[in-house]
Amino acid sequence: MQNKGLVRLFAVLFGLVSIYQLSFTFKNNAIESEAKQVAESKVDASAKDRNDKVNEIEASYLDSLATSKEKVFLGNTYSEVKENSMKLGLDLKGGLEAILQISVKDILIGLADDSKDPTFRKALDDADQLQKDSQNTYLEDFFVAFDAIKGDKKLASPDIFATRSLVGEIDLNMSDDDTKRVLETKIDESVVSAFEVLRKRIDEFGVTSPNIQRLGNSGRVLLELPGVKDVERATDLITKTAQLEFWYGSRGDLFSSFLVEANNVLKEKLGATDQTSEEASTEEEMSDEEKAIAELTGEQDETVTEVNPLLDLFVGPGFGATLAQVKVEDKELLASYLEMPEVRAKLPAELRYTKFVFGKVEEGNELVDLYVLQGNRDNKPPLNGSVVTDARQSYNQANKVVVSMQMDSKGAKTWEEMTGEAYKTQGQIAVVLDNTVYSAPTASNGAIAGGSTEISGNFKLSEAKDLANILRAGKLPARADIIQSSVVGPSLGQEAIDSGTMSFGIALVLVLLWMVFYYGKAGIFSDIAMLFNILLIFGILSGIGAVLTLPGIAGIVLTIGMSVDANVLIFERIREELGKGKDQKSAINDGFSNALSSILDANITTGLTALILFVFGTGPIKGFATTLLIGIGTSLFTAIFITRLLIDWYVNKGGKLDFSTGITKNLFRNINIEFLKKRKVAYAISGVLLVLSLGSLFTNGLDQGIDFVGGRTTQVRFAEPISAVEVEEILASPEVFGSATVKTVGDQNNLKISTKYKINETANEVDEEVRTKLYGALQPYLNGQSFEEFKDLSKADKQVGIMDQYKVSPSIADDIKQASFWAVLGSLVVVFLYILFRFKRWQFSLGAVAAVFHDVIIVLGVFSLTYKFMPFSMEIDQAFIAAILTVIGYSLNDTVVVFDRIREFFNEYTNWPFTEVIDKSLSSTLSRTLNTSLTTLVVLLAIFIFGGESIRGFMFALIVGVIVGTYSSLFIATPIMYDTAKKGDAAQSLKKKEEVIDETVVK
Repeated sequence: MQNKGLVRLFAVLFGLVSIYQLSFTFKNNAIESEAKQVAESKVDASAKDRNDKVNEIEASYLDSLATSKEKVFLGNTYSEVKENSMKLGLDLKGGLEAILQISVKDILIGLADDSKDPTFRKALDDADQLQKDSQNTYLEDFFVAFDAIKGDKKLASPDIFATRSLVGEIDLNMSDDDTKRVLETKIDESVVSAFEVLRKRIDEFGVTSPNIQRLGNSGRVLLELPGVKDVERATDLITKTAQLEFWYGSRGDLFSSFLVEANNVLKEKLGATDQTSEEASTEEEMSDEEKAIAELTGEQDETVTEVNPLLDLFVGPGFGATLAQVKVEDKELLASYLEMPEVRAKLPAELRYTKFVFGKVEEGNELVDLYVLQGNRDNKPPLNGSVVTDARQSYNQANKVVVSMQMDSKGAKTWEEMTGEAYKTQGQIAVVLDNTVYSAPTASNGAIAGGSTEISGNFKLSEAKDLANILRAGKLPARADIIQSSVVGPSLGQEAIDSGTMSFGIALVLVLLWMVFYYGKAGIFSDIAMLFNILLIFGILSGIGAVLTLPGIAGIVLTIGMSVDANVLIFERIREELGKGKDQKSAINDGFSNALSSILDANITTGLTALILFVFGTGPIKGFATTLLIGIGTSLFTAIFITRLLIDWYVNKGGKLDFSTGITKNLFRNINIEFLKKRKVAYAISGVLLVLSLGSLFTNGLDQGIDFVGGRTTQVRFAEPISAVEVEEILASPEVFGSATVKTVGDQNNLKISTKYKINETANEVDEEVRTKLYGALQPYLNGQSFEEFKDLSKADKQVGIMDQYKVSPSIADDIKQASFWAVLGSLVVVFLYILFRFKRWQFSLGAVAAVFHDVIIVLGVFSLTYKFMPFSMEIDQAFIAAILTVIGYSLNDTVVVFDRIREFFNEYTNWPFTEVIDKSLSSTLSRTLNTSLTTLVVLLAIFIFGGESIRGFMFALIVGVIVGTYSSLFIATPIMYDTAKKGDAAQSLKKKEEVIDETVVK
């Protein structure tokens, strides 16, 4: 090998840089461990809510360290150490991942100044329907819907987009095409604005290594918040529109006559009648004897209660701008009554624009205030949050938590006018955030100059901090709905780390031992190179700031198998050269040279599929692709250069290497199997497997996960084993979800619960409703656990209750399915073209792609045939697609090695018959094929058994794929290539050296 000195230099530098990068991870872990110990030492072991207090002290300790400029490691502060340490994904650390859909519909309504034009509104409704089955953006579907119904109406109509807010950009003479271009620009600007607002909010929230990115031009934003413990708080932070408004309050006593008239309207509309109180409330429950006694005593006629649909909802008096107090549970009903046109028609002329708005619901309070605010024709407040220049959490004179705000000059002037007016009339000014009144203060000391004010509302400290954060960042230009989310509790994350570490260690030890067992001293050098390879992978991951996920660990372990494959290819070629009688040095030189082509082709094909996976994947799947791509590069470097350096060093100092042991010396030597004669039997076997697979796919189908169909999935752990069938019957009842699927995951006390209940509604309130219903139905099995404990995902040692949650709306599920289809199809096309480029014959490409197609169908068939009775989840989701693409890469890896040998033998043995060349090629690569497959299977089995439940289905797909891929490379890919090449003169052309051999192959 030439340039050994340069290789040594690079190896040393890469190794030192990797160690340097990883040192930050070790130091960060040490600091966090110390913080945990300090926190635990300060809280008594018997203290109530000890875990919460420990977590609070630990967080405070780390926060103070993060803001300190103290150098803690190699001249770096703790913040810098944290930033440079290894990032853990949600499945390992816990946290929240969400895809938010910025409501383009809301933006369009805003651009149209809330136009009520029927054509515009109908187009919006039609676009909503089109979106359910469309791959277009909402704006594109809106244009389609509008064009279908517009008639003579134009987008640039004064009733639609030729509005005051778009003066100078859209005028009455503009065509629809020109207007569409302007709208596309305005929508994009609004989404960018929303993205920036979200980024500022997340930055202020203090999450370590958050990730936020736009997803194309779809109006979607991906958020990853690893390590966040208070998921509900984080969810509120990212979804609140933060529409801050200041309104004059009305006097509640002005509405007495209105309430009476409105109540009468509702009585007539709803058909309410006077009923005997006893008859209305107890008649159905009275026994015959009780009814008889009641008739004799006349009790049923004594008290008559008048039913008042509106007035009966008021349970407490109001004061000032507070009209009344109502029960929290009656909010929606009362709001619907007050919005009825026939009810609002009873408002006096001077009060016809009144806004009815509820106050902030206090924790533990069953009542909420109903406010009356002075509205106007345009429904716009005298002052809004756009004037706020700064906001901070602080304390008022009563030492209560408030949010202090500072306004710009324009806002300060308006605020002075409003407070002055309130002082004169002794009225109130309501501070309204997202259509909820937080406070309604009076201006008892006169007009307030300077633009300073505060919001009070019985805040928790964290609530006040978040509200100040939101106000500083600004309001979202439109509603942001979570259409896909994954929430993993820290305890489940720690279990994933433990299982991932165990599987990684076991797989590594088994492979290291196997290489020494099979190749003797040469295996030791291979093991050293492999360990160096792992160091480089972790170093690079840490250096580039990549996130390590559980599938990422699987990718690293799979990389071990690929690293072994490269060394196996090299060692097998060296053994062949030694078998030809060459001396040790010549055999090593020729072995490395002859193996290079196969190694490169095999890794490039796998790399292409990994690249496609990286492009189409998200979250943990992208993590898998990242580690796989990095692993391919480092494996090539260590196998080709590091192993060579070690072997040359040993040989040059007089050492002898046999590249085998006494047991393995003659294994797979002098094999001469006539594979082509057996191809018809193989075709028959494959035909039966394909028919069974396709038959099952068409009849039995697949267990599609919510990634592809939409829904909510919740993993719930119980203290004791529980029947999945029994729980499914309860949850599927009409009183709960109507339909649900419940599966046991791993142990009998772990259930995975999926439902499509209200899946088209993505609001946080619906998520909470689902959790509430789930808790109510499961109460008999929870041993008295409270609802707060049941849903809390912040505790690192949680053992019972919700462990993780996953939500996918139908719209994004359809997109995921489409992306997965194109990923698989794209990988097949790319591979076909690459093999065509490398081998110059379409027969090779056809054979390889046919084998891959064969493998994919059989893997799908196995999942279709067995998912109903397997003791682990076999859902078809994004992870499964990652497995399919990996199987494609692995199958091609095997096939390309065989094709490389066929091409080489055509060059070397030009007089052999076509069949003999192929049979000899397959036989000569059998040792490598079986060796690599065996080591890869050992690795996969280790992860499958010890790697945790969440990754088991993924691993099973890979195991089936490796077995089928090994078979197809021998009995499908090559025979199909042979059967297509032997027709016509293709077989003869393959024998011609100048047409077959690529001059770039290293000899």
